[in-house]
Amino acid sequence: MESMPPEFWQGVDQFNQHQFYACHDTLEALWMEAPQTEKRFYQGILQVAVGLYHFGNHNWRGAVISIGEGLGRLQTYLPDYAGLDIETFVMETHHLLKALQAQGADAIAHLDQQMTQIGAVPEENVPTFPVLRRLGEPSVLE
Repeated sequence: MESMPPEFWQGVDQFNQHQFYACHDTLEALWMEAPQTEKRFYQGILQVAVGLYHFGNHNWRGAVISIGEGLGRLQTYLPDYAGLDIETFVMETHHLLKALQAQGADAIAHLDQQMTQIGAVPEENVPTFPVLRRLGEPSVLE
């Protein structure tokens, strides 16, 4: 893997700032031109971003499907890839997916509460959004 282009880091920042649609656009442009070894990586992050975008638009089914597909693609890149802690990202994303699946479509009812939890200690049963962290950055699950 070569060093990642600046647009990749822009997409990471967009993801972490919950600009999921913009993240999708940024990473999709890279994905289309990427060598095969990186395509699944970009697709994995893209699908998680799309899932979170769906969640924000009250589309529970789209959120669960996209997040699950993204997780599947990222398994190949554990524990880290491109200077990112993929293992923690996958763990956080899986935690969110399990919470969404457990709550069913009622997870949407928790959206406003979820948005107030970002950056705070999460309440029980309120999922938090995963974060793309550079290697060595702490996780909210630690």
